[in-house]
Amino acid sequence: MSESLQLALILTALIAGLISGVASPAALFLLVSVLTYLLGLVSLESLLSGFGNTGLVTLVLLLLATLALEKTPLLGRMSRLIGRGSLPVTMARLGFSTALLSSFTNNTAVVASLIGAVRRNPSHAPAKLLLPLSYAAILGGTLTLIGTSTNLIVNSFVQEAGLKPLGFFEFTSVGAVIVIAGIGLLVLLSRFLPDRGDQSQSSNLPYLLEARVADGSPLAGKSVQDNHMRSLKQLYLVELERHGIRICPVPPQLVLTGGDVLRFSGNPEAVELLHQFDGLEWFGKQQARGQNLVEAVLAPSSALVGQSLKSARFREKFDAAVMAIRRGDTPLKGGLGDIELKAGDVLLLAPGPGFCPDKGKACQTHLAAEFAAISGLDLSVRLDSQRSYLVLAGFAAVIVASLLGVLPLVKGLVLLLLVYLACGAVTVREMRRRFPLELVIVVGCALNLASLMLSSGLASSMADSVLGAFNGFGVMGAFVAVYLLTLLLTELVTNNAAAALAFPIAYAVALSYGVDTRPFILAVLFGASASFISPYGYQTNLMVLSAGNYRFADYLRLGLPLSVLYSAIVLFLVPVWFPF
Repeated sequence: MSESLQLALILTALIAGLISGVASPAALFLLVSVLTYLLGLVSLESLLSGFGNTGLVTLVLLLLATLALEKTPLLGRMSRLIGRGSLPVTMARLGFSTALLSSFTNNTAVVASLIGAVRRNPSHAPAKLLLPLSYAAILGGTLTLIGTSTNLIVNSFVQEAGLKPLGFFEFTSVGAVIVIAGIGLLVLLSRFLPDRGDQSQSSNLPYLLEARVADGSPLAGKSVQDNHMRSLKQLYLVELERHGIRICPVPPQLVLTGGDVLRFSGNPEAVELLHQFDGLEWFGKQQARGQNLVEAVLAPSSALVGQSLKSARFREKFDAAVMAIRRGDTPLKGGLGDIELKAGDVLLLAPGPGFCPDKGKACQTHLAAEFAAISGLDLSVRLDSQRSYLVLAGFAAVIVASLLGVLPLVKGLVLLLLVYLACGAVTVREMRRRFPLELVIVVGCALNLASLMLSSGLASSMADSVLGAFNGFGVMGAFVAVYLLTLLLTELVTNNAAAALAFPIAYAVALSYGVDTRPFILAVLFGASASFISPYGYQTNLMVLSAGNYRFADYLRLGLPLSVLYSAIVLFLVPVWFPF
């Protein structure tokens, strides 16, 4: 079997794994890279060389440096814009401010920091603002090279191919048009978003609650129907587990026995309905007695992401019992304590006295690292004014020095992080907890795969297929094909994985035509950031899914017109300002 055929089969399996979600992108890319080494397609030195790429190192340093920027007053001042004026005015202010800040700061951090303020505002329903907030952050990422990790990942591939690195403001002109037109469209389409508050919509969304039939319970020996568990208001019995065997759907005539685990789907108010059943012990019952329940939105930076409640020892760590979990309108299955948590999940908590006794700075710091919002609590952690000015001035100085050619960006960021550590703006513990390990694995392995695709001739073969399919349409047709391919991959998998898979093809297509590679590189860069239709294509979209109580139709209603407008601008302006 030829090298290119082996690689083609491996990439096919990789794409299938990414689409099916059988494992995380990092695990799949790592597995594929190790497989290429075991098959002798790449040497160990080549395999590891991608992790030392200058673009990847810059990306990691930049993400760590933005930890300090998140604590400055910038985000706090932005939150004051929410609730002032009419909905279109508020959305325009919030949109342009978010886009501008996202062009220099981690857009995930921007959205996470503003979710709480949006949910607390009394003037506008959160569902009117949260999805536009996510979209504005994505649009803002197209303004500068450091606007999003995808831009820096594409630049890593550019440098690896021996091409001239992308400039800091090289594509800002196209990005500026996208931001102005995109936010204008969001303002116009705001009336089509659901006008539902947290409480009214939450009642229709599926929290997963869990209860156990106690030994000797009066419920045992009677059927589900006889125990009146089929006619509960806003609560539906979706699954029963007995001796490790799950029964779904649950037959009304099924007789309950001691030790049965019952799982219900319903709204948080329905927890009170479980009080009427003697001998029913629900998840977190002991701590929930007499407690006011609160909702907590899991932050993307949380150490809980990827863990279950049991493995994370949630109750011991936070002195709070999780009564229920909600993930948008997606029904959850399995044991409540065994569900793998994801960013944006909403946890219904029964807090104990140690959860947040004083709401002091130490408590806020701890909770802000784990949750984007907690039932109206302001989890913002801010630096004092002196250190805030130092953080902002230092970051600006590094960017300016890099633009003027005085100091390479990598060296500047290293010095900046040392200054931040020295003044206490960030800590080693924060950097260790927020280190983007999965991103490093994906990019490092993807650089290896991209090199293999080019050296084995697979990228050229795929480029020939693209040329054949668009024969007669010329270089412009190939440019459109590369963009649409990247856009499709972004919606099917993730933006970073899409960039990794599309870049070698785009590069090979440009070489086949003998034209400048820049337009094709920008087609991948903009296409990989165009995730508006699916809640799962981009992390900020997933974060607001539960926080805004959205359904998939909401993303389609607002994201499809935005995606069409975004694509039209890119396909028209890039060839004009970056000729072939």
